Amino acid sequence: MNQLKNLLLLIVSVGFLNSCYSFTGSSLTDEKTVQINEFPNNSALVNPTLSQQFSTDIQNRFLQRTTLKGTKSNPDILIEGEITDYTISPTTITSTTQQTSAGTIQESQNKLTITVKVRYENKLHPELNFDKNFSDEAVFNSSLSQDQIETSQVKIATDRIINKIFNDIVANW
Repeated sequence: MNQLKNLLLLIVSVGFLNSCYSFTGSSLTDEKTVQINEFPNNSALVNPTLSQQFSTDIQNRFLQRTTLKGTKSNPDILIEGEITDYTISPTTITSTTQQTSAGTIQESQNKLTITVKVRYENKLHPELNFDKNFSDEAVFNSSLSQDQIETSQVKIATDRIINKIFNDIVANW
């Protein structure tokens, strides 16, 4: 009998606490619509698919993980910007060696860096507006081909950037 009382009390307590506190942490309370414009690639080194892929991925993130509806006119939230940097640079020579017929070769790593400038405008809460740069990188073995870099490493860096943008706009921690 005591166990049944404790279980019932636990269920009621959890239900009460759940109704008092939202675990979403979203700062988007009154906003209903969002417009996310295409992010053109204005970097010196141009990846031909980066602009379209980044724009699609950020739109999907907001439309799938929030209750916001996409619109093309008079949005509550406007997100736009540009890709300002896309660079691949050597970063380290590792201690790992590879034996070849020509001798011993030390492996090296490269770093892909992507920077995106974002302008966020919230018409209902203008105090939240910002212009900000978001950047991230992916380190990879220098033996990767350009195709491999563009399909795997670019995805890693852009996913991280989109997470940062999403968290700055939506999360209220």
